[in-house]
Amino acid sequence: MYLISIYFDKQTNQTLQRYITQIAEKTGNTFMTEHKVPPHMTISAIEARNVEVLVPAFKSIQGKISGGEVTFASVGQLLPYVFYTTPVLNAYLQGLSEQIFQTFSLIEETSISKFYQPFSWLPHVTLGKTLTKEQMQKAFSVMQDSFAPFSARCTEIGLAKVNPHEDVIRYHLK
Repeated sequence: MYLISIYFDKQTNQTLQRYITQIAEKTGNTFMTEHKVPPHMTISAIEARNVEVLVPAFKSIQGKISGGEVTFASVGQLLPYVFYTTPVLNAYLQGLSEQIFQTFSLIEETSISKFYQPFSWLPHVTLGKTLTKEQMQKAFSVMQDSFAPFSARCTEIGLAKVNPHEDVIRYHLK
């Protein structure tokens, strides 16, 4: 599995990392911090025989995607194990989803996850992963005390391997 993800400005990274750390400390679940998963929003999850089949398409988008603004407005959970914050879906995110899908869906012998296709994608940034029911409740409690809506700037896009997270290529957005 390979991910196409966007990354954020310094202030947003600090805010998201603070939330990730608070959840890890309060729940005792250190998956995100132990695995050094950077704050990111996955735009596409792609099954491919190897990363090399994705690299030419990824290089083709360099300079063609602009940075954009998003507003994180809520927190939630993907049952049973993931706690996240989610932005308001706007034209920038919808366009990004469509552009990435159009670029990568044409590659033979690949498959884009049905959860990361236009109109079936829930944009989110994972703050906690592999949480138990009790840890999920603690994560909600932490965020009730510290979360407030905030704006973010999308500044980079990357192609990464998963488990563990490893950047393959990362570009600054224009």
